[in-house]
Amino acid sequence: MSALLSIEKLVKRFGGLTATDHVDFAVNAGEVHAIIGPNGAGKTTLISQLAGELHPDEGRIHFDGREISRLGVPERSLLGLGRSYQISQIFKEFSALQNVMLAVQAHAGHSFSFFRPASREAALIEPAKAALLQVGLGARMDTPAAEMAHGEHRQLELAMTLATGPKLLLLDEPMAGMSQAESEEMVQLLKGLKGKYGVVLVEHDMDAVFALADRISVLVYGRVVASGTPEEIRNNQDVKDAYLGDQEEAI
Repeated sequence: MSALLSIEKLVKRFGGLTATDHVDFAVNAGEVHAIIGPNGAGKTTLISQLAGELHPDEGRIHFDGREISRLGVPERSLLGLGRSYQISQIFKEFSALQNVMLAVQAHAGHSFSFFRPASREAALIEPAKAALLQVGLGARMDTPAAEMAHGEHRQLELAMTLATGPKLLLLDEPMAGMSQAESEEMVQLLKGLKGKYGVVLVEHDMDAVFALADRISVLVYGRVVASGTPEEIRNNQDVKDAYLGDQEEAI
C-alpha cells in the first residue's frame, strides 16, 4: 500500500542549528502516526514543513501521490492537508458556527454572494454544522467562542480543520493546556476519527499518544532515533534513555 504522506531526508537549518536532520517517515491513509520527543527536538518545525509554512532546505515531501515540497499553505490545504495549532486560532467574538463557516469560506477561496449575508449560504452552513456535530459541539453552535471553555476551543479548532474536507490532519499538541478530563474527552474524540483520516500527531501527553497512535516516531535533536508500533517504542531502551525516562511508568 502506497503511503498517503511520505517524508524523505527532510532537513531544515536555522543558521548553525539543524532543526530537522534527514527525517524519514510515512503515514498511510487512516493511520495515526505520532511524533514525540523532548522540547527543542524539532517537532513543530517538522509540522510547519509538512503544512507548508516552512520549506525544507533538503529532502522531499510527497502527499497523495504528488510532490508538495515547494507548495505553500493554501495549495496544500486544497490538496487535503489540514493543520491545527498549539494555540487555538479562533475569533472569540464570533459564535462556534460562524468560526467554522469562516474556515469553510477561507478554504473555498472566495467570498460567495455579494448580495446576501454569508449566514444564509447553505454551502457554508451545512459543512460547518456537520463538522461541529462531528466534534461534539452540536449543542454549542450559537455560543460565542468567548464563552466556551478551553477544551471546547480545541474541539472548535478541530471542527474548523475538519470542515475543509482534509485527507490528512496535522495536529500540533491538541491536548495543550487541557485538564485531565478535557484530555480524556479529546482522546475519545480523536479515536472516533481514526480510520477516516490520516493523522500526524505531535503531543507531549504520553497517555494520549499510546492510546491513539498506530505508529510512533521519536525525534531527538532533529533526528528520528526510533520508529515503530507503540509496543516497540515502549520497549525500546534507547528511547527510554533518550526521552521517556521517568514517564515510563505512566505508559
